[in-house]
Amino acid sequence: MPVTMKLSKKFYDTLGEDLANEMVDWFNQVDTTYRTDLREFNELNFQRFDAKLEQRLAQSDAKLEQRLARYDAKWEQRLASYETKWEQRLAGYETTWERRMAQFRTEIHQEIVTLRGDFRSEISALRTELIKWMFGFWVTSTATSIGVAIAVVKALA
Repeated sequence: MPVTMKLSKKFYDTLGEDLANEMVDWFNQVDTTYRTDLREFNELNFQRFDAKLEQRLAQSDAKLEQRLARYDAKWEQRLASYETKWEQRLAGYETTWERRMAQFRTEIHQEIVTLRGDFRSEISALRTELIKWMFGFWVTSTATSIGVAIAVVKALA
């Protein structure tokens, strides 16, 4: 928006109306030209600034992506290391558990064998005791039967 320039009356009187108006028009054209040039210069500067800003943002994004990739790699490495350590620990625990279970099975087997032997000894002792009692019962029963038979024979005779 051009600023219309006005000159003093003395200037108009000295130069004349036409020349003063022409000079005012010329000043307004120069002003418009300078304003247009300044606007274009500012737009170019802004475009350069915008391009540099975009470039710097792209560089920052690239740096950030690189850092994130490095951190991801470090975390992956650490997690893999921890996973390996846990697998080793679990394998150790598994080996210990299997060894203890085998030992427990052996102890249980030995205990069962011992209990079987004890049970057989008890059964054998019980059988011997039972045979003694049965023999005693048979002897007494037979003696009583013989005594009763002799008494019956004597009573009948």
